[in-house]
Amino acid sequence: MNAAHRDRYLARMRKLLDHIDAQLDASLDVSDLAAVAAFSPFHCQRQFSALFGLGLRDYVQRLRLLRAGRRLAFRADASVTDIAYDSGYEHAESFSRAFRRVLGQSPSAFRERPDWDAWLDLVEPLHRIRSQHMHTPPELADVRILTLPDTRIALLDHVGPQERLGDSIRRFIAWRRANRLPPSLSATYNLLYDDPDDTPPAEFRFGLAAATDREIEANAEGVVAGRIPGGRCAVLRHVGSEATLGPTIRFLFAEWLPSSGEALRDCPPFLQRVAFFPDVPEHQAVTDIFLPLES
Repeated sequence: MNAAHRDRYLARMRKLLDHIDAQLDASLDVSDLAAVAAFSPFHCQRQFSALFGLGLRDYVQRLRLLRAGRRLAFRADASVTDIAYDSGYEHAESFSRAFRRVLGQSPSAFRERPDWDAWLDLVEPLHRIRSQHMHTPPELADVRILTLPDTRIALLDHVGPQERLGDSIRRFIAWRRANRLPPSLSATYNLLYDDPDDTPPAEFRFGLAAATDREIEANAEGVVAGRIPGGRCAVLRHVGSEATLGPTIRFLFAEWLPSSGEALRDCPPFLQRVAFFPDVPEHQAVTDIFLPLES
């Protein structure tokens, strides 16, 4: 197979992955999925599993459970029954059996105390497929330079293995809910203190933040007052899966920065979460990446 043929073949597979993301609430019959990629329905499943190392039906189920798990862990206002229906199950019991089979917990038990190790086993193959096959490299022209004002924030620092970040997110969401600072009223930020690929797990630090001018009272969750320093920043918008966010950040450091003539300020890069998965489909999630620059 020459390179042009392979590129066309992979483009058809990416079209199929995009379609699944966009139609995750639909029935997603194998014949219909094969038609999206212009493959034979007799061969589509084998083609999918041979390329991605995961069966087509398994991929769809994992995506639905990924969305369901995030809603269970981080969206307390969604009932288990509603999450079951949104995941394509007619009965909460069948959803519970499928959830327990993959994650080893009932949906209610996962909501109460998630098993993040089992969660990682669910997510890892999905992230691998997305990072390898769904990342569209940005272009230098996509990067803008803006001057931002100081931003006062409520800040919770997660310190420890990245795999346990979910517990810190749950605490921060609980604090925001108690203080009536939802994302619709208060911009959501992440401070990228450390590179997870080059930091010992016990020392990994990641900031969870929400914009607010309020005074932050002492609280059990550990949220404190903080500030994102204003100044010049390179800004690059990332649209799509969290799995492809890392390559987009690396593009800023490895491609844009060396060619820009700019120098970095001594403060961490940060993200603004503009649109969240699972509130929007994963391929529609929007994250702005900010790289602080010297004046």
